Amino acid sequence: MLNHKLPPTFLAIFGATGDLAKRKLMPALYNLYLDKLLPEQFEIVGVSRAWDEQAFRDNMKQSVADFSRRGVVDDLKWDEFAKRLTFLAGEFDDPKLYCSLAKKCEELKSTWSGEPVQVFYLSTPPSLFPLISDQLGEAGLASRRGLDRIVIEKPFGRDLESAEALNAELLKSFEESQIFRIDHYLGKETVQNIMAFRFANALYEPIWNRRYVDHVQITVAEEVGVEKRGSYYETSGALRDMVQNHILQILCTIAMEPPISFEADEVRNKKVELLKAVRPLDGANPHLYAVRGQYGPGTISGERVPGYRQEEGVDPQSSTESYAALVLHVDNWRWQGVPFYLRTGKRLSQKLSQVVVQFRPVPHQMFPSNVIDNFEPNRLLIDIQPQERITIKFMAKEPGGRMLLKTVPMDFCYEDAFQAVSREAYETLLQEVIEGDTTLFMRSDQERVAWSIVEPLLDAWGMRPATSFPNYAAGSWGPEVSDVLIAQDGRSWFNPQPEYASTP
Repeated sequence: MLNHKLPPTFLAIFGATGDLAKRKLMPALYNLYLDKLLPEQFEIVGVSRAWDEQAFRDNMKQSVADFSRRGVVDDLKWDEFAKRLTFLAGEFDDPKLYCSLAKKCEELKSTWSGEPVQVFYLSTPPSLFPLISDQLGEAGLASRRGLDRIVIEKPFGRDLESAEALNAELLKSFEESQIFRIDHYLGKETVQNIMAFRFANALYEPIWNRRYVDHVQITVAEEVGVEKRGSYYETSGALRDMVQNHILQILCTIAMEPPISFEADEVRNKKVELLKAVRPLDGANPHLYAVRGQYGPGTISGERVPGYRQEEGVDPQSSTESYAALVLHVDNWRWQGVPFYLRTGKRLSQKLSQVVVQFRPVPHQMFPSNVIDNFEPNRLLIDIQPQERITIKFMAKEPGGRMLLKTVPMDFCYEDAFQAVSREAYETLLQEVIEGDTTLFMRSDQERVAWSIVEPLLDAWGMRPATSFPNYAAGSWGPEVSDVLIAQDGRSWFNPQPEYASTP
């Protein structure tokens, strides 16, 4: 049986024929159904310009088979699930479409027990968010504060001004508590586990501060290029696409103060407080704290790949950055003087999302240098993808009669510890939307402060186009200027070896 505790739920996916719905949303919903985590009474309606109901069901079945973590679809289970799938065709600017949607909701209400939750997922280009939101409001589909919800995907604007304008449009029909801004990184098991690691263990929190931590590195590296998203990426770049949202969200989770409770607003308040403590960036001298890069041709996994400027939809003279690195400082009692180094890029050496917490060296080295093999201060590695694990690097004595010291790892791997494959981020986030839990979603004030942090750098780079692009080869760890950025502080990037992704 499905979940009796959850109220009946009506979920409408706008843009249901697009890649996001096919690759992420429908596989996630089907897995929630198999895990009995959906309400007993639920209906999913795809809303788009094309297809009919049977075409929608057939395409979604194929998408689940192609992209679900479970692989091959069980025909009997799918047939049960598909009975809950319907389709509405229409233009997003046509009020008749929303009248049909409202009528569908009313028909279901008459057959369901209790007031249903209504979720409207906007899997569409961001330019359509205000239009759809307004139409939902006009159709009376946003009036129940606790039950009507709208879900939007990043980007939430492209700068502070457009983000505030978007938020103002959404608030015409929905209240802040009804708006769920999805950042899929917050649904990943390891990102959520950072809070458990920090706040459920007495061992780590006492040393999680400037007295013991030397610096923190956050890396989000991708092997892939822009693929067929060149036209979009030309208007975005690495700073907008990854730093302003994903990486700052990870920074919040790593550096925030302990919440009083695990209630949604308390957790989000602490994240906002952390972002407000980030030292403002100097727009006049961006070279002192940030670098940018663009990949040229190179080799990935033994295959030659084109440079950014040769990608489909990209200007042959483009100055859009595919790599960004910067150093931030958090001006509060916990982190004063501890630099946070952030970097992200496409066509890098390997796919990797990782946090490195580098601790300070011991205050007195009692061992002679000849007994130590590459002495390193303690290091904590939190891997978000492709594997989900936490590793502590510490010094230990090698076996034998002599005192010889070597760095060794202590590992926690999700798959090994729990004998289960971690579920996809969208499964977690969709479940939270249905349950009405906003803990893992961005509030408007958090989004506003995040944009205000990066905007001086965005403006500076916008006024001074790069003249050295491309400045790193595909398959490398980025431009040399990035190494200089961190080296000027006497530090270096932690670049794992190629086999790291598959071997603890």
